[in-house]
Amino acid sequence: MQRWRGLEEIPGDWGRSVVTIGSFDGVHRGHQLIISRVVGRARELGAKSVVVTFDPHPSEVVRPGSHPALLAPQPRRAELIEALGVDAVLVLPFTAEFSKESPEFFVRSVLVDALRARHVIEGPNFRFGHRAAGNVALLAELGRADDFEVEVVDLQVRGAAGDGEPFSSSLCRRLVSEGDMTGVAEILGRPHRVEGVVVRGAQRGRELGYPTANVDTVPHSAIPADGVYAGWLTADGERMPAAISVGTNPTFDGTARTVEAYAIDRIGLDLYGLHVSVDFLAYLRGMEKFDSIEALLDRMADDVKRARELTETV
Repeated sequence: MQRWRGLEEIPGDWGRSVVTIGSFDGVHRGHQLIISRVVGRARELGAKSVVVTFDPHPSEVVRPGSHPALLAPQPRRAELIEALGVDAVLVLPFTAEFSKESPEFFVRSVLVDALRARHVIEGPNFRFGHRAAGNVALLAELGRADDFEVEVVDLQVRGAAGDGEPFSSSLCRRLVSEGDMTGVAEILGRPHRVEGVVVRGAQRGRELGYPTANVDTVPHSAIPADGVYAGWLTADGERMPAAISVGTNPTFDGTARTVEAYAIDRIGLDLYGLHVSVDFLAYLRGMEKFDSIEALLDRMADDVKRARELTETV
């Protein structure tokens, strides 16, 4: 898959494209449906499939300080999109100037002149251009004038009965904030993940016999609700069952909110300075303040036992 940042990186001989545009945060199952349709339609037409996305998130530019919690950082998003068979990802730097461009200018400069779009596929709520003035109806109208077709794909809905909420990044963020890892996985099609570099913490876990990787998460990451979770810690390509703590360590009167993962039954791991990922499988319990170290250790032993059992069944 080719990765371009900015229109100037698109090869001059690229040819016609089938395109979809959006933030695609999390690349959830609704996104997967649209992107897979782009790939399939491109093959039918003998064209190339292209996903257009933005960096930073448009809301951070339009309303500074309102950056939504990220379900996946840009490199992870590109990996997930590549796995769907896309030919290229175009990342457009989203600036204040860019945000003021009209829908017509966006279509002409990006879809027509740069990507030579033959077919554009979007969800029903797609908006674009200054103040989100453009919608799929306007896109279709512009397409008729500029030699590309527009196809609207209805997003799948959550729930086997088909009567739940549409799959969306905002719904994912809400479920993450509630600690509902089962619900998030249903929408994403995989466990929710956070990433970051392992840094030195208070090292209390090591003293208690449960050395943890203290993860300095990527800025704006969607961090699950405080509590203890079962999941996996991945470092240097190795995926290890883990018990994961999110919170302030109230037993020790902590104030900083941290994400710490204990790789179950692993001894002597040295992960400091490594970029790791933490996948959340299931919520085990809320964060508690224990009256004694002994009570904390008893609960930690139970947490590890349950985390081991849950990860073994997946």
